[in-house]
Amino acid sequence: MDTAPLRDAYRALLDAAAGVADTDPVPPPGEWNAEQILAHVSIISAVTIAAVSAVASGAIATYDNRMAQEGWTIERVIAQAGGGAGLRDRIALQADALCSLGGPMLSDAELDTLVPTRLVSNGALLVDQPVPLRDLLDGLTGTELPGHTLQILALAPSGAGGD
Repeated sequence: MDTAPLRDAYRALLDAAAGVADTDPVPPPGEWNAEQILAHVSIISAVTIAAVSAVASGAIATYDNRMAQEGWTIERVIAQAGGGAGLRDRIALQADALCSLGGPMLSDAELDTLVPTRLVSNGALLVDQPVPLRDLLDGLTGTELPGHTLQILALAPSGAGGD
């Protein structure tokens, strides 16, 4: 599996986060701030690393993103990481780990392993069925990380973060 697109998606997210780091942007009501978005991504990355590691070790893998939605957990991760800079460092290391684990280490059979998956977004159940590990990685690359990158860029003050 080519993990270059995954690495690029993480890089874009981290670049966006660095771009708003010193601006202290205030999100619209009901939306997350940049640190909360980064904590969410860090939790999702950890859950994905755990699933990849379980498959690689022959253990039973599961994937459940509900903890990444929970406010108390998000705030705890922010505090443990030391805020935005710590979260960016953590996510960069998680990206390295995931790209190493999810790429050349896994066989096609491992990438095709069905992982019992529960995905929730904004309180709505999106997925509650086995999903190939490959599709979880593709979803992180093509949907999850780009979506949160756009969410962070939307926090940038007018004129910042490009057009």
